[in-house]
Amino acid sequence: MAFSSFIIKQQLQRSISGITPLLSIIRNGHTIRGKRPGVARTLEQRLQEENPQDAELTARVDIGFPKLRAPRSHRQERIQHLKVQRKNAELEKKARNHTLLISLDDVSKEYMRINRPYDLRIIADHYGVYKDLFDLAYFIPRVNLDIQYHLDNGINIPVYNGNVIKPFEARETPSVQFDGKTDPITGKPFNSQSLWCLLATNPDSHAAAQNKEIVHWFIANIPNGEVNKGEVLIDYLQPFPPKGVGFQRFVFVLYKQNKRIDFNNFKIDKMSNNDLEKRTFKTLDFYRQYQDDITPAGLAFYQTDYDNSLTRFYHEVLNLKEPIYEYDFPDIYMADQKQFPLKRAFNTYMDRYRDIKQVNKEFLERKLAKTHPFDGPEPKLRYPNAQPLRNIPSWLRTEIRKERLKVGRINDY
Repeated sequence: MAFSSFIIKQQLQRSISGITPLLSIIRNGHTIRGKRPGVARTLEQRLQEENPQDAELTARVDIGFPKLRAPRSHRQERIQHLKVQRKNAELEKKARNHTLLISLDDVSKEYMRINRPYDLRIIADHYGVYKDLFDLAYFIPRVNLDIQYHLDNGINIPVYNGNVIKPFEARETPSVQFDGKTDPITGKPFNSQSLWCLLATNPDSHAAAQNKEIVHWFIANIPNGEVNKGEVLIDYLQPFPPKGVGFQRFVFVLYKQNKRIDFNNFKIDKMSNNDLEKRTFKTLDFYRQYQDDITPAGLAFYQTDYDNSLTRFYHEVLNLKEPIYEYDFPDIYMADQKQFPLKRAFNTYMDRYRDIKQVNKEFLERKLAKTHPFDGPEPKLRYPNAQPLRNIPSWLRTEIRKERLKVGRINDY
C-alpha cells in the first residue's frame, strides 16, 4: 500500500510539472487506465448520450381508472379491528401453535380485490401486451374478468395470467363474467345502466403486417355486465397459430363505455366471418378513435401454439393452405480428421466422426450386457473411486471411471 501511494505521488508531481504519467493509478496491484470507477461513464450512459430521447415523449401514460381509495371511516375501522385482534390471547395462542384456521375463500377474495390488478399489470408488461396494443399507454385492470373455455368432457379451462391453452381447447366461444354493476371508481353500485364492450385480439397472428392484429371477437354495448345481452359485431373465431412460429398471445380487453356507441363500422356479416382481411384490427387506433367515450377496465390473456386440430380448421373453415414455418439448423462444423490429434481423448475424438446411431447402439449393447433379465442392472459400487484399474489403457480407464460415476457421455444415452 505504501509503494502504491508512492507511485501516485510521483504521478501527481509529474502531472503538475507537465509530464504526462505513463500509469494513471495502481490499486491493489492492478493498473487502471483512464478515469477511475464512479467517474467514468458506463456503457448504458454512453448509449443514452448517443441516442437521446425526450423523457416527455417516452413517458408511459395511465389510461385506466384511478385507484379506489377507501373512506377515512373504513381505515379507522380497520385499525380498530387490528387492535382488537392483537389483544385476543386465544387467537395469538392458535397462531403460535399453528392451529389457526383461515378461510382460503376469503383470502382469495381479498387478493382479487386488492393485489391481483397490480400483479396482472406486471405480468402483462412482462409479456409485452401493453406495448404491442397501446404503445406507451397502460392501465390497471380494475375489473376482474372470469373467462373460461368449456370442453365436452366437462372440464373448464380458465384464462389466467398468460397460461397455455391449445387451439383444440379454445374452439368454442368462452364464457365471460365480470362485475358490471359496481363502479370501478367509487366501488358503489351504478345509479343507472352501465355499458361495456369486450374485444379479443391476437397481436401476433397477422401475416401481412407486423403492427396489425386479428380481431377474434367483438361484443359492444353490454348492459350491466351481461355478456349474452350485448351486440355481437364480430363472431368468435378460435386462435390459429401456424406450425413453427411458437407461442402467440390471445388478449381480452374490457372497456367501460360512457354511453351507447354505434360500432357498426366494425361489424362483419356472417358470410365474411372467416375473411381474415376484414378482421384486420389495431387496438391503438381503435382506442384513439373512441378514447373520449371508453376507458379500459379489464384484461385477460393466454398463450397458444400449434396443434394437429388446425389442419382441418385451415382447410375447412378459413379455406387456406396450411402455412408451415420451418427453421433451417445447419449441421455442426466438423474439421477434417487428423491422423495424430494432440491433447484429444482417443475414443471421444473417433466417435465425433462416426455415425451417432452406431455409437448409441454400442452404448445400449454395453448397458444390456450388464443387465440381468430378472434382477435388473448390476448394483452400484459403494466406493467407485476406490476400485483399482490395472493394465488398462489410459483412455479406457477414464471411460470406465466416468461410467462408474455416471458422468460424461453416459448420461446422453
